[in-house]
Amino acid sequence: MRVPLAALAGVAALAGALSFALLAAAISTDFWYIIDTRRLERGALGVRGGAGGANRSQPEPLSSHSGLWRTCRVQSPCAPLMNPFWQENVTVSDSSRQLLAMHGTFVILLPFSLILMVFGGMTGFLSFLLRTSLLLLLTGTLFLFGALVTLTGISMYIAYSAAAFREALCLLEETALLDQVDIRFGWSLALGWVSFFAELLTGASFLAAARVLSLRRRQDQAI
Repeated sequence: MRVPLAALAGVAALAGALSFALLAAAISTDFWYIIDTRRLERGALGVRGGAGGANRSQPEPLSSHSGLWRTCRVQSPCAPLMNPFWQENVTVSDSSRQLLAMHGTFVILLPFSLILMVFGGMTGFLSFLLRTSLLLLLTGTLFLFGALVTLTGISMYIAYSAAAFREALCLLEETALLDQVDIRFGWSLALGWVSFFAELLTGASFLAAARVLSLRRRQDQAI
């Protein structure tokens, strides 16, 4: 079955635009990591009420959600995360230094993937306009490399979150309280995953277009 080149161009354009938009939204939003302490706070209020209600003041909610650049609490302004590109004279522990290195890695990789998609979009437009199979092949390879960069950045963030959680466990004295805290990844990370698969589809579409165009030229030369 012959696949129309125009159909592949449409799939590549739609998937590429979707991938760019989703990754840009993921990077700019602050719902990568969510900490929900409502169960813990309800339990604490119940204990206070059972003790006679001596102090009925409503405590400040501790729930928070974090992005790549900052962390936000319910009733407090968002605070920037610690700068991973710290000065050399700043003294930090080895575990904190590792966390900063991981943070610096994914905050570079994910925006870099956006830049690759911009260049891929420009070369992709030229490749379909000029109908050059080599340029289509290079564009597909560029998008696949960008997808690898996105995957590496997301994987690094997941590893960073796990390492930060272990670090928090070491610093927290009452680890039993964590059973009443809901910790999960948020929809910003889900957008990053969808962007990764869309980027893969874009790269595959360009490679398929290069294959179709190359076969057509061979057939024309044979005739």
